[in-house]
Amino acid sequence: MAASFSSSLRGFGALLALLAAAAALSGCASMSETVAPAFADPAKYELYDCKQLEGERKALAKRTDDLRALMEKAETGAGGAVVSELAYRNDYIAVRGQAQLAEDAWRRNRCRETPPEATPPAAPAKPASKSGRASR
Repeated sequence: MAASFSSSLRGFGALLALLAAAAALSGCASMSETVAPAFADPAKYELYDCKQLEGERKALAKRTDDLRALMEKAETGAGGAVVSELAYRNDYIAVRGQAQLAEDAWRRNRCRETPPEATPPAAPAKPASKSGRASR
């Protein structure tokens, strides 16, 4: 009976430790917006032109969205908050830092979005040609 109580107590202790870790790590989430630039090279985008910055901004936005989706998916599982923080938070913070620096360079260079290329209108479909034979 004492062994059963002891193992239950250990399981409960492990659960409490896991919850404490999740709570501690969730506090880091609010800091990520201010810490993000510290995880990126501030000179990385200095020599980029507007065309390069435009592509980089789009790639970073996609990567940020992908990481956010992975974090949300991880949080649905058992111990998900901890898994999310351990597996994806550092990458997420680094990508957010790069995106912020790319955005700063974009504004500094006074870049503008490239308008989407106009696609030529589709040619109207030609009616099926008739064979010119008269039916009898």
